[in-house]
Amino acid sequence: METMQLQPVRANLIYPNRNKVDNPYIQTVEPIEVTNTGIISTNPVEAELISTREGNKLPFIEANTKEVTMQYLKEECITPVFSKDNEVTISHSSFIETVWEAANKVFTNERIDEPAIRVSHVIKGRIPEAIHKPVNQLLESDKTIYFERMMFCFEIPTIYEDIAGNRLSLTIGGVRAYNHMNLYSKKGAEKFKVFIGFQNMVCCNMCVSTDGYRSELKVMSTTDLFNSVMRLLQEYNIAKHLYYMSAYKDTYMRESQFAQFLGRCRLYQFLPVDQKKKLPQMLMTDTQIGLVAKAYYNDDNFSTLLDSREISMWNVYNLLTGANKSSYIDNFLDRSLNATQLAEGLNKALYGESEYSWFIN
Repeated sequence: METMQLQPVRANLIYPNRNKVDNPYIQTVEPIEVTNTGIISTNPVEAELISTREGNKLPFIEANTKEVTMQYLKEECITPVFSKDNEVTISHSSFIETVWEAANKVFTNERIDEPAIRVSHVIKGRIPEAIHKPVNQLLESDKTIYFERMMFCFEIPTIYEDIAGNRLSLTIGGVRAYNHMNLYSKKGAEKFKVFIGFQNMVCCNMCVSTDGYRSELKVMSTTDLFNSVMRLLQEYNIAKHLYYMSAYKDTYMRESQFAQFLGRCRLYQFLPVDQKKKLPQMLMTDTQIGLVAKAYYNDDNFSTLLDSREISMWNVYNLLTGANKSSYIDNFLDRSLNATQLAEGLNKALYGESEYSWFIN
């Protein structure tokens, strides 16, 4: 792994001097969640926008999300409370800052970029003085807002590797989904998802491994959260993750095997429960499998030439992680990990191991 040493970034707050973006033109992402039965539409998120961090850089997640700044989360969004005792929850901005501080503690000599933050499922409210106002008379100062779901990630560009001509940068991030908690109760443990892995900078696909992901961190305070994130960052094996991903570029799947894989994935959704329990988990939806099939011919970076009769497992992996961008925020990391597990299992099945052989035989 090639690493360049640069001066570390240090700040007590993320974006301490960042101004709001005044550009009224908002890049809209189609608000969809892919399901087994089709596409469910929801209203677009109304949010002040877009961070100017990297211009036209591709988003790491697309479905039903908008990009916002840390300043917007702090200044324009309220923080929900547990309704029975009015105890405040850990805010989205506090979550981001806590993970940021843990990353700076572990990677003390590395440059850490500003986080990309994406939100969805806006929850609107009113201040008490505006309860009886007609909607058309509401002022902006009368409204309250917060987002039920938020995901962020920040890149550590000084730690990277090149695989098949794609630059992968170490990336840390997390997910907060209030819909996974009971806010109508008294204050209890709060749930977070945190990961460390690599982002393919060609397509901004996320590469998440088992030891780099905690699907449910339960904490009572930011101190607990900080300690849990520190343990995750210290336990993650960077070299092992890169080794497995690098192996994908040297293994190829025949077109017939790839077609078999897609067909088996469609069948998997409808298997009897007792039969499905005997097979490895596959979390991708029917529509996402359709996206993988389409990308096999049309993806700008990982499609297969028409006259080719095989595809590398590296390309297969990136087709899977690319289709995962259509997931909702609260499902994104679980499906990202599952895409890694599928790629690893299929890679081993091509060498004769049986666990995932059902998908290609």
